Amino acid sequence: MVEHSLLKYERSGEWLSLSANELAIHAAPAGVQQIEAGSHPHHVRQWLLALGLFPERYLNRLFSVGGIQMDVDTIRLRTFVPADPAKDAVYRMAMQQREELEAVRSSNERAQAEVLFQDDWCLVMDKPAGMPVHPNAPGQRGTLDEAAALAGIGHGDHQPAKHIHRLDDDTAGPVLYARNELAQLHLDEAMREKTIGRQYVALVQGVLRKPVGTIDEPIGKDRHHSARRRVSPSGDHAVTHYEVIASYRRATLVRLWLETGRTHQIRVHLSHLGHPLVGDTLYGGSDAKLRHQALRGEQLTFIHPWSAEEMTVQADEPEWFREVRERYASL
Repeated sequence: MVEHSLLKYERSGEWLSLSANELAIHAAPAGVQQIEAGSHPHHVRQWLLALGLFPERYLNRLFSVGGIQMDVDTIRLRTFVPADPAKDAVYRMAMQQREELEAVRSSNERAQAEVLFQDDWCLVMDKPAGMPVHPNAPGQRGTLDEAAALAGIGHGDHQPAKHIHRLDDDTAGPVLYARNELAQLHLDEAMREKTIGRQYVALVQGVLRKPVGTIDEPIGKDRHHSARRRVSPSGDHAVTHYEVIASYRRATLVRLWLETGRTHQIRVHLSHLGHPLVGDTLYGGSDAKLRHQALRGEQLTFIHPWSAEEMTVQADEPEWFREVRERYASL
């Protein structure tokens, strides 16, 4: 990804404005001549492509919808396009919910997703356990996607927000969103290249013998149970790294990092080791009080899609996780 941090931009509603002179100074490769003032959008697109500063797919789509302009020395790109409620069902529900937001927050714990970071480019939401990231059925309310849309509305900005990765419904922790198409292209690429770091903490049953370890076992569907996954030679490549934080008499607190992102990966891999997550009845765990797996996202690291700065976003330990951790520590 080309670093944009030396480039100053101004935002006017939907438009990202950049100085052509600054682009030439900071980004123009040798042999690329300065563009003439007031050039036609076609020539602006070709010049921007030659600079290599923006993805070709992004510039071509902007050009096709009249999203590239040049006024004297200022190049304008239609980057911050508001969500269209007529086409975006989640955003439409968020708009409807806005008027009753305070009542919903006071009566429904699932609406308590908090904003951990937000700017023009990306958003990080702290997902509570029990909240799905996206609707599992048409018209489903109370999703993290809806909370992300509400966060934008509450911030006075109606940009769409698209999640870059997901968490299981009952897993708490930070989830990264792109707030415009350019950010989404960069962050989707980062996911493919595995440069977005996801750090988790889990409480597993029993005492792990090794203080650090790597679980490199393929994961596939369980043909006997549609909701389950299992370690299978014919499954997809999956790698989980872990380290022990604390050992208790009947459980172990571990920190984990994902090298891949398979469905239920941490739950499957720890169960395969013979140490299912506390409370994870789907994979052999149990707990008298906890009704879902003791797993939370702790930290998210990513390269900012505009500044190229390395971002680290932490999520606080949920109260329910603290309670179960302290309960096992005291046994």
